[in-house]
Amino acid sequence: MIQTDKKISKSEAEKIYKSLLLPRLIEERMLKLLRQNKISKWFSGIGQEAISVGTALTIEPNDYILPMHRNLGIFTTRGVPLYKLFCQLFGKANGFTGGRDRSFHFGSTDHKIFGMISHLAATMPVADGIALAQKLKGSGQVAVSFCGDGATSEGDFHEALNLAGVWKLPVIFIIENNGYGLSTPVSEQYACENLIDRADGYGLKGIQIDGNDYFAVQNAVQEARKSALNGAPVLIEAVTFRMRGHEEASGTFYVPDEELEEWQEKDPILRFENWLKDQGYYDTKESFDEFKFEINKSFETDLKNALKADEPVFNESTEIKRAGLSHQPQSDISKNSKSSEKRFIDCIQLAQKQALSEDESFILMGQDVAEYGGVFKVSEGFVEEFGKERIRNTPIIESGVIGAAIGLSIEGFKPIVEIQFADFISCGFNQIVNNISKSRYRWTPDLNITIRAPHGGGVGAGPFHSQSPEGWFMQHPGLRVLVPSSVEDAQNMLYTALYDPNPVLFFEHKRLYRSIRSITSDKCNIIDIETANTVREGTDISIITYGLGVLWALEIADEYAEKSVNIEILDLRSLAPIDWKTVLQSVQKTGKVLLLQEPSEILGPMSEISSGIMEKGFEYLDAPVMRCSSLQTPIPFNKNMEEGYLAKARLKEKLDQLILY
Repeated sequence: MIQTDKKISKSEAEKIYKSLLLPRLIEERMLKLLRQNKISKWFSGIGQEAISVGTALTIEPNDYILPMHRNLGIFTTRGVPLYKLFCQLFGKANGFTGGRDRSFHFGSTDHKIFGMISHLAATMPVADGIALAQKLKGSGQVAVSFCGDGATSEGDFHEALNLAGVWKLPVIFIIENNGYGLSTPVSEQYACENLIDRADGYGLKGIQIDGNDYFAVQNAVQEARKSALNGAPVLIEAVTFRMRGHEEASGTFYVPDEELEEWQEKDPILRFENWLKDQGYYDTKESFDEFKFEINKSFETDLKNALKADEPVFNESTEIKRAGLSHQPQSDISKNSKSSEKRFIDCIQLAQKQALSEDESFILMGQDVAEYGGVFKVSEGFVEEFGKERIRNTPIIESGVIGAAIGLSIEGFKPIVEIQFADFISCGFNQIVNNISKSRYRWTPDLNITIRAPHGGGVGAGPFHSQSPEGWFMQHPGLRVLVPSSVEDAQNMLYTALYDPNPVLFFEHKRLYRSIRSITSDKCNIIDIETANTVREGTDISIITYGLGVLWALEIADEYAEKSVNIEILDLRSLAPIDWKTVLQSVQKTGKVLLLQEPSEILGPMSEISSGIMEKGFEYLDAPVMRCSSLQTPIPFNKNMEEGYLAKARLKEKLDQLILY
């Protein structure tokens, strides 16, 4: 039996009951439609409605919610239009994703809901970012993030809790512990007695509740919200049960019959009906049947219209446009600025400093970026000028901080994430390629996120601090991948990237930080960041490259000029998107192409350039396209070995082969 010390009026009790019934009755209809093959998949929340509904009715309308598979009650209680919701569930054109993603893989900024992805716990760091945004704004709002017991084993769960505790964020994490991760019982998922035991380790307040008791949920969320706003984030473990399979196809054969029977008696709606009887509000089955009839009727029209709604029509250009990038910022070059000599690293610092000075929505986050100034001292002095709220040290949580950047961006901030070494970006790979890259294609507005990553070898740093991972991200639409090679480009490409409404991966070569200098304007400018740059005109051979490769190419071009070989050098600058127009112009001009890259040959960026030239410019070629790459091995530590590994060691040999062809 559920209990509450509060006086609940009959009208308020009816509201709660109807809110609990709506997702249950919608689910029952969806299960029938599933059997009729009118819906492709269903993740049931039957038996767990008290958690979703209790949370949504308790928090404030402007508090953000980040739901999961079994939180239909969040959407219904938040007033998401049912026709559009049903269209989403049926994969129709009028759904929130227009048929591009399934079931609850969507959100709505109008309803303060940030949707899930299939990778469990991936939106928990996003909740941290949203909560940080509220804290910085002083809005008095919180973020509430849901996960299941299975997700508590994922790294993002732990990174999110740790960051929330360290930054004292106004965030509430709710674990719906329904006993099984698909078929794996909790006894095989974790060794602690209760999941709430993990709260203490991260400095969070922990509350364990009966998740099938509406009033227990309400009381816990009220307490948690007050605590979170006072600087003590909260982890709630709501003990509940999943009455159906993980999804309908998996069934419940692995659950003992007696366990199902035990939880059937704890059904949250049955318990609420019994409470209504005890209050003397209703005492007959007919009364409850009338409510069910009324609610079923309330969504019948929307359901029928959604079933008849138009299917999405595939249009290639529409899909490519939606998956791609918004327009880059318009060029705005200052003509009256003073100039001075700067190193590559000085310009990286200047671009951020100017942006931070101009717009308080810029937030820099990363390991050791505050008082220490970053391991390369790019942000040295920033914390004194802009304060700890905007220059934020993070724990060692690449995935967590990238996820938090998503949350900040959805709330209008412009986060800059510094990955200490580009090698470590692999720890945040999922957030980049699944959460960020696909976001605009699925449902979100543009995300202005800049991820800076010092990459590359030539500094004797070994296999885990010298990699060039930029090619890993070229295949993922929705990301801009930039690599500057000059001091001026380091300054203005980064500054432009910071204001770009698209997510940008900005790779900075460590070898260039303090080895090249140039006179540049003391004011950063918005420039074109999608066009490749011909850094040296030539007629005999085109070397197409980027980053440090441009300096290697310039060095050897001077040497070959004495042999009357006129080499053209094309700096790609942007690896995503690729400027095919300028690439093909160079190919047509010289007829011979050497593709130079620092990464190893197989599936490096130049593999794509080679393929594109063969498809688009074969008729211009007088010789096979050749590549010059680093060895297909990890990058070694010893400097002599590193020199042998790098592509530069084979550049002359490859160039001679091409000349003699």
